[in-house]
Amino acid sequence: MKILRLLLCLGPLAGGGSGARGAEREFNLWPLRVERSDAAGRLEVAGLGGPLVFEQRRADGGTTSGLRPFWAQTVDAKGALRSASLLYPLFSYSADEEHYTWSVFQLVNRSGRRADAPPRTSELGPQETFDVWPFWFSRTSGAPELRYRGLFPLAGTVRGHLGYDRIAWTLFPFFTETEKHGAITRGTPWPFVRTTTGAAQGFALWPLFGRLERPGVARDEFWLWPLAYRSERAPAPDAPAGTPPTRRFGVLPLYARAEGPGFRGEDFLWPFFGHTERTSPQPYQEKRFFWPLLVQGRGPDHSVNRWAPLYTHSVIKGYDKTWLAWPLWREAQWTADGVAQTRSQLLWFLYWSHEQRSLARPDAAPASLRHVWPLFSAWDNGAGRRQWQALSPFGVFFPHVEKVNESWSPLFAVVRHDQRAPGDARTSLLWDAITWERRAPERTTEFHLGPLLAVTTQPAEQRVALGRGLLGMKRAPGERAWRLFWLDFPAKPATSAADRP
Repeated sequence: MKILRLLLCLGPLAGGGSGARGAEREFNLWPLRVERSDAAGRLEVAGLGGPLVFEQRRADGGTTSGLRPFWAQTVDAKGALRSASLLYPLFSYSADEEHYTWSVFQLVNRSGRRADAPPRTSELGPQETFDVWPFWFSRTSGAPELRYRGLFPLAGTVRGHLGYDRIAWTLFPFFTETEKHGAITRGTPWPFVRTTTGAAQGFALWPLFGRLERPGVARDEFWLWPLAYRSERAPAPDAPAGTPPTRRFGVLPLYARAEGPGFRGEDFLWPFFGHTERTSPQPYQEKRFFWPLLVQGRGPDHSVNRWAPLYTHSVIKGYDKTWLAWPLWREAQWTADGVAQTRSQLLWFLYWSHEQRSLARPDAAPASLRHVWPLFSAWDNGAGRRQWQALSPFGVFFPHVEKVNESWSPLFAVVRHDQRAPGDARTSLLWDAITWERRAPERTTEFHLGPLLAVTTQPAEQRVALGRGLLGMKRAPGERAWRLFWLDFPAKPATSAADRP
């Protein structure tokens, strides 16, 4: 957006010339403009109006910019638009070298091939999809078997939706047709009268009775759904010869039974009494009373001790989980990829903590992520990199959604701390109105109270300035006395257009 770049490029009110003395890494004219540069003088972050207008250099050479929370965009190093959002999640857009997709609240969706994409050699030609849930669905393609369009509930066909190979309808629910793995089911009307042909055969007059059979694979029957049912599943093709099928039978709430290779389970007066006995692949026994409240199960890799809602403890294939006064407190421990993981939660999200420890290096510091909703979020990678922020109402709900971190989270960052390494950290208060930064490797510190006060310590000099240099005092290395100055503005790193984010 050109208007954002114009705002961000507004010239400073004071300073900006080059000089012999070392330049500050931060140029602070809050709330008009705040920018930070790297050691080479290249602009890394620029902001206008506190957290509202922003521009930031990305590690891949691209930039992210926008006007929070209304607009955010990312361009690559060549200036091509790669993603954008408008009041996310209201509208979002993403693109690569060949394809694009955009969505309006995940209800209106369009994807296809970019007009400037390189020519493709596929015989299918360009494909585009356009959906307006739940009314309109369409896809264009060079292959007739992949094309479809539908206007719900009048008439149409879609492919690859809701787990089906094909769904067709006419005046839904009076006529529907679904296809999955070669079985075609027609509803006239759906879901009350259903017939199935093709790879499976069946008929249902729901909810009175129904039957569906896929020869040699499965058979299902029900009566007065969901009170009475019977099903059978054939063993897997690679199962040993003589393996019995899996069978389930129930007349609820009186009795239900499930049995198959190495297990048998029964329920009496469901859900009041039940038990399960398993002999393979691992032995396991379970008793249930007033399921799911009281459950006791024991096995080598599976144990459950549930007295819900007061206390529950289970260990299933190494996943150790404990509930206290559900849903008050939950704690889980497990191991994945050589890392011991611990997650703790108070009322799901009021307090949320995840800690990781290396099993190969037990003495190493753990990595952690913690949220105290909506007050605080903190992250520590265990190797010296740390961040924390207050306030933080979105972090616990959208920890991996980059667009939320771009458009919404900075609006609430009243205080933010970023430690890149021990001795190399920056703290910001009131969206950069007050900042303090220390860079031990460069032996520099900077403190800024907006444009009113700046205190800088560098190898070249120590400096205290009012009004960006209208009045102040400074001291050169080796000197004991401070010298007064006026109209002495610090050098601002010069950046070319190519250096700007």
